Amino acid sequence: MKYDNLREAIEKSSKIVFFGGAGVSTESGIPDFRSANGLYHAKQEYGRSPEEMLSARFFETETETFFDYYKKNLIAKDARPNKAHKALAKLEEIGKLTAVVTQNIDGLHQMAGSKKVYELHGSVLRNTCRGCRKHYDLDFILDEKNCVKGVPICPACGSVIKPDVVLYGESLDSNCISQSIDAISRADMLIIGGTSLVVYPAASFVDYFNKGAAGHTLALINMSATAQDEWADILINAPIGEVLGEVVGVE
Repeated sequence: MKYDNLREAIEKSSKIVFFGGAGVSTESGIPDFRSANGLYHAKQEYGRSPEEMLSARFFETETETFFDYYKKNLIAKDARPNKAHKALAKLEEIGKLTAVVTQNIDGLHQMAGSKKVYELHGSVLRNTCRGCRKHYDLDFILDEKNCVKGVPICPACGSVIKPDVVLYGESLDSNCISQSIDAISRADMLIIGGTSLVVYPAASFVDYFNKGAAGHTLALINMSATAQDEWADILINAPIGEVLGEVVGVE
């Protein structure tokens, strides 16, 4: 059957870690802002690159434009988990998967039922006041009644509320880094999916997987080539939702 090698590897493994990127969520209708379409849209409407508009400097100096772009392009309230998210949640439920390490900020892994999720780049679902550090949910910052010219303002102290996402120029959370690396280093199978492994430092974390060790399997599922292809024991160029949905058996 199709993908039998992946199915067999999953059956033999007991400490699987999944490392994923934007391609996991595109099947849920969330666009990849680094894609050609995303780059074109940003250049056409704003005259800037997504990387510039999602930088810490831009947040500080052009806050209104930041939130205009952020709310239009990084928030997808109607998005729902696809087969990839559901398959990973099922693998965790049956004791096969020990952790999901994701570069995505949409919260879809948790929505699907995954419990151990390390969000390297944060989450759009969490937001924190820069003054009093009070926390707010997504609905609050999207409600224009709580905003001044689109910028969410803390009613408690009047400061700007910042999404808990890692912007360009900011450091990843050190605790999240150490937990992710620990999970990957202990894994007997690493499944990399929906990422071309070009965003650092996150992409470097896969180097902590003990490639080549007896009983260890590196599986790579992505539509395009990646820097780790030559190391993969299993290489599949297909949509990750299609692959994991069929292998794990979810609708």
